[in-house]
Amino acid sequence: MAAIGKRGTVTEAAGFDPEADAQRLRGAMKGTGTDEAAVTEVLSHRTVAQRQRIKEVFKQAVGKDLADELSSELSGNFRSVVLGLLMLAPVYDAYELKYAMKGAGTEEAALIDILASRSNAEIKTINAFYKKEYGKSLEDAVCGDTSGMFQRVLVSLLTAGRDESDNVDNAQAVLDAKEIYEAGEARWGTDEVKFLTVLCVRNQKHLLTVFEEYKKISGREIEDSIKREMSGCLEDVFLAIVKCIRNKPAFFAERLYKSMKGLGTTDSVLMRIMVARAEIDMLDIKAEFLKLYGKTLHSFIKGDTSGDYRKILLELCGGE
Repeated sequence: MAAIGKRGTVTEAAGFDPEADAQRLRGAMKGTGTDEAAVTEVLSHRTVAQRQRIKEVFKQAVGKDLADELSSELSGNFRSVVLGLLMLAPVYDAYELKYAMKGAGTEEAALIDILASRSNAEIKTINAFYKKEYGKSLEDAVCGDTSGMFQRVLVSLLTAGRDESDNVDNAQAVLDAKEIYEAGEARWGTDEVKFLTVLCVRNQKHLLTVFEEYKKISGREIEDSIKREMSGCLEDVFLAIVKCIRNKPAFFAERLYKSMKGLGTTDSVLMRIMVARAEIDMLDIKAEFLKLYGKTLHSFIKGDTSGDYRKILLELCGGE
């Protein structure tokens, strides 16, 4: 029943009693109205594994599905967060990807946030679950909804073939940096395939060396070159890959900041990161947020959301 990662704000509840939790949730939905505070208190302080156990016990005791029951009782963003918390991590990712490609238009941010930041094992599990749940491969879905080089980068990420060793081949790193430079800054037009081959295939340590070498050759950071050479979703996905390689919690901190700064809130991004990272690396995301923006993530969420939605997000965020 342990947490998925070691740096989350959501940790295993001590003295966990799934029967009592199921009973409490059942009581929260009895009669007129719903006791949202009870729902928040139970679900935001249990790990994903513990929530699965509560779902099993609830179904045994009541003969109904907990997610279905809560879905019909709740509404809005609060409901979306609660339903996300009840899903296993790869199930939630698959659901978010499916939802991002639903209807007219695609929420490219979801495709980028998820596929650029997950490990090979995570992507393989997402692929398997997507196929099982939605009856078609995630690759087919992505190909039907995206095009061009952006599509090719996503398809490459979906193969879950990134080298995950710690080996750094210094000579190859220099060559990789040179090839990217020659494919971009050094020529008229950009050969994006070279970027794809290096950024989607090489391991993290090797890429950090490539980025250093690139700076020596070109005199600028690789992020700056990507911004100069590319645009739109392709620029976004390559930048996301580079940022995740450099510092994943900082990548998520920036995504959270951008989802809340200025007018309006991009709730889809805010919810997805808060739900998906709560028991993996939320402590590090909070620290990076404070370092980057001089304000706490807690204060940002508090100022940008309201009601039960705000309450559950703040619980997932943990204290200041």
